[in-house]
Order: sequence, then structure tokens, then C-alpha cells
Amino acid sequence: MREVLERRHDDLIVVLENIHDAHNASAILRSCDAFGVGRIALVYNNQEFPEISGGVAAKVEKWLQIDRYESAEECVSELRSEGIRVYATQLTDDAQDYLSVDFNGPSAIVLGNEHAGCSAEMLALADGALIVPMVGFVQSLNVSVAAAVILSEMARQRRGAHPAWTQRKAELERSWIDRESSTR
Repeated sequence: MREVLERRHDDLIVVLENIHDAHNASAILRSCDAFGVGRIALVYNNQEFPEISGGVAAKVEKWLQIDRYESAEECVSELRSEGIRVYATQLTDDAQDYLSVDFNGPSAIVLGNEHAGCSAEMLALADGALIVPMVGFVQSLNVSVAAAVILSEMARQRRGAHPAWTQRKAELERSWIDRESSTR
């Protein structure tokens, strides 16, 4: 547990905004854990968060910090108060290629609804928009695939960096140990 926590980046956050497909949400949680992102922010203001698929998510949700917000404004405000830059994924003319973004500083990526993308409110609040450029006939990737692609780049940029041991990690370690002890 300590080794996993030591490799986690507290200052990388994935925000899910009204993603409705349980398999997509579950796959994103699994990718977050795989790439060292332990903190998820949920902005679900027009529907309920879907039930996580244990098989798809590999039950990683018990190891993730999942924060819930009523609005994009509430979420972005809190992230900014922590010094975190917020990037919304969206097909816009001014969106930048995700490969051109420096993710070495505190960063959050927002993944929007499968059909509508990020909300207009989220786009207006974000520090910028990102895209994964396509070279084929399709306009975009499935949201869970796009998440994994971007998370892979975030992890690549931070490879070799040694995340600090933080108070948040110490609290998570205690809660993980308690959780494991109670399930035995």
C-alpha cells in the first residue's frame, strides 16, 4: 500500500462531468489508478453517477479519493484554490493538442459527457481546452480511451519524478489499512 501511495500524484486530478455510461466511468477509474492518479472529482448535476462495474473497474474505487460537486463552478473553484490548472477536453477551434501541455505542475483534466462533451459552464471556467488529434475518419475517441491516452502522457511527463509524501497520502494510508483490516 505504501509503495502505491508513494507513486501517486496528489496534484493530478481527473474530473468526470455527467458521464452517463457505467462502463466508461468504470474504465476511467481503472485508468486513473493505473497511471497514478488517486483523486477523482465528480460533477453530476443533471443525472446520477452511474453504478461502477466491478469487473471493468477492477474494484479500484475503494482505493481512490472521490470528491463530489454540485456544479462546475464549485469544482473548479476548489481546484483553483489548491493551485491546480484545469483543462477541459472538448472539440473546439482553440483547443490545444494534449501533447503540447505541460502536466508537470498541478493539473486536472475534465472529461465530459459522451454526447455533449463538457458543459459550457465548465469550458468557460477551465484554463484551456484539450484535444487528442485524430488523423483518421473519426472525430474523437471514446471518452474512456481518451482519458487513458491523456493519462498516459501525464504519467510519461512525470516519469522519474518522485511525488512528495503528503498529509493526504498519510490519511489515505490510514484509511486503506482500516478498510483492509475490516474486510478480513
